[in-house]
Amino acid sequence: MRLINKLLQLMVMFSCIFLRVRGDNDDCTCGRRLNREANGNNFIDNENCPDSGSVPVDKRNEKYKGDSVLDALPNEMILIEGGVYSIGTDNPILVVDGEGPKRRVVLDNFYMDKYEVSNRNFEIFVEATGYRTEAEKFGNSFVFEGLLSEGVKEGIAEAVAQAPWWLPVVKADWRHPEGVDSTIQDRMDHPVIHVSWNDASAFCKWAGKRLPTEAEWEVACRGGLNERLYPWGNKLMPNHKHRINIWQGEFPHNNTAEDGYKGTAPINEYPSNGYGLHNMAGNVWEWTSDWWNTRHSKDQSNNPVGPSSGSDKVKKGGSYLCHESYCFRYRCAARSQNTPDTSAGNLGFRCATSSL
Repeated sequence: MRLINKLLQLMVMFSCIFLRVRGDNDDCTCGRRLNREANGNNFIDNENCPDSGSVPVDKRNEKYKGDSVLDALPNEMILIEGGVYSIGTDNPILVVDGEGPKRRVVLDNFYMDKYEVSNRNFEIFVEATGYRTEAEKFGNSFVFEGLLSEGVKEGIAEAVAQAPWWLPVVKADWRHPEGVDSTIQDRMDHPVIHVSWNDASAFCKWAGKRLPTEAEWEVACRGGLNERLYPWGNKLMPNHKHRINIWQGEFPHNNTAEDGYKGTAPINEYPSNGYGLHNMAGNVWEWTSDWWNTRHSKDQSNNPVGPSSGSDKVKKGGSYLCHESYCFRYRCAARSQNTPDTSAGNLGFRCATSSL
């Protein structure tokens, strides 16, 4: 356990609001502080560690050689037409996150993946390149306690002190989401998880795409609607129907799974938003390209890309572990962050591109 302590920065600031208030001191975790060690050499083999600026090319599998690989990769993307859009909000619920102010952005045309990247698509990437995720290189990743088997839990001596439902699980990775005794064989159409920002960036680059900027992501989330909480409007359950995969029940003790899922849901589950995009809220957090910052100018900006540097990357959308009493971040304006090498069982992504 000493090694795990060195590898993991167990700094989880637990100060959750249990009412929808606008408190400057709020810091619901949402996995936001499940970051790996940021000092020293991170105890990583730097020569073999994934590099977001390059993609490994190890065409070990004849089945996945050449252009036929990308031809076989589903490429359903939605055009979001350029124009002037509003992002952020003047009525922030989690002020400390920098949800406000409401501001106008001018965006060029861009395309967004219709779905989150699935296990099936990520497997094609891995088989084509021999890529190893950072969770595989570190040898562990964070998993929600309620999804683990008793056998896996018995082998874990420590938990995150302020959020004991998060456990560092040895050999948890994208192929083994809940540890060594789990598999994705019946979840190939679910979003890939346990992928860091670096992993997500490498996949998108290999596919000839990129991660969306935070502004692009939020505009895409809104689906053409202005000043609405969710991709479909302001009501969480219009016509008493579930539109999102989040936590139902009392967090973290009882998930009633009224939406049909205790963990991830298939990438095409639930109706799409006005642009035809699925699961822009809930299911898994999605990485963006922006560095984290909580101060935003009200001035109109053109194709904003966020700060030029930082320590954390912005993630958007919330996940299946979010609940209004714990992590009310499944709103389009909501945001959170993690270090680029962080991975967890509720972290995924989708890609964007400026042209096809």
